[in-house]
Amino acid sequence: MSGARQRLGRAAEALAADALERRGMRILARNQRTSAVRGEIDLIGLDTGALVFVEVKARTAGGLTGPERPAMAVGHRKRHKLRSLALAWLRDQDGSVPRHDSIRFDVVGIRLDPGGRPIDWEHLRGAF
Repeated sequence: MSGARQRLGRAAEALAADALERRGMRILARNQRTSAVRGEIDLIGLDTGALVFVEVKARTAGGLTGPERPAMAVGHRKRHKLRSLALAWLRDQDGSVPRHDSIRFDVVGIRLDPGGRPIDWEHLRGAF
């Protein structure tokens, strides 16, 4: 992944984490990797009893790649990967996960202007 794409992704993750916290979600971890599955979980939060694994997708407005809505870039393979990462993360925690009643997978899609400011935000709760 190019440096520009990494910077875009990190900026979008920070924006998403801040916005979710303002809406009441407690962010427990960012950019989590596991011992058993390659990849990364963007955000993990606690939202009214639900342990939430959040995938953040960002696009620059006017970009020529990917779907119109960034959240739509999370396809079947990515959903499967995120489920595997979540299970591996839970195993790695060795019982130290905060109490929760359910597990949820959310997707946040953010479109940014060329200056890095958000112009569009989409939060799909329980996306899959």
